[in-house]
Amino acid sequence: MMEYPEVIVFDLDDTIVSFGSGAEPAWREVCGEFCVRNPWCCAGDLFKAIRTKASWYWSDPERHRLGRADLHAARREIVTLAWRELGYEDRGEAVAIADDFSERRMKNVSLFPGAIATLDALAARGQRMVLLTNGESRLQRDKINRFGLGKYFELICIEGEVGYGKPDPRAYFNILTITHLSPSNLWMVGDNLDWDVRSPQELGIYSIWNDYRHQGLPPGSTVVPDRIIHSIRELIAETLFEDSSG
Repeated sequence: MMEYPEVIVFDLDDTIVSFGSGAEPAWREVCGEFCVRNPWCCAGDLFKAIRTKASWYWSDPERHRLGRADLHAARREIVTLAWRELGYEDRGEAVAIADDFSERRMKNVSLFPGAIATLDALAARGQRMVLLTNGESRLQRDKINRFGLGKYFELICIEGEVGYGKPDPRAYFNILTITHLSPSNLWMVGDNLDWDVRSPQELGIYSIWNDYRHQGLPPGSTVVPDRIIHSIRELIAETLFEDSSG
């Protein structure tokens, strides 16, 4: 019989909803369509420049924190930088490209297969659940409301609403304080090795990495999850505590 903790804390993006995997196709689509309308622009060069600037932008933790507080503005900045690197000066065109991408990304967000069935099964057994997600309130609330996720969680903590997010220890201490529980009574489930594994583990929280891309731990990773899954469906499977190599 599987033993669950008092509370399971879930990440949202790329844990319950599929978000990150659609970025590259959406950028390629936006760049391609723009350059069809504007033949003087090379779609391949534009996509490469945006990807390079995006990697630079999101690589810095402080820029990442500020950028995710307003994704639309961050994307506008990224595309503007890429635009200028290609020798183009019309910022209005760059903003239009970024906004087109932002609209498509939100439309293309979807639930992972089995996500609702998993939450239903956990709720049916009386499992207490909390949602802990970074990002701005409006965008995250849109996803939560669109997919009817709010009913599953006794507490929803959004970075843009509480004022801090993962990996800030306050994000986890806030949950511990509100639920009146100790770290040993929680599981953290998410896709980010630093935010959802390393940081909560340092507080004594059992941390489960959702390797939804099936890529395995990066070579030389210093982060060792307590458990690795590839879908939250595994949380209701009897194989959860079997050796992951088997």
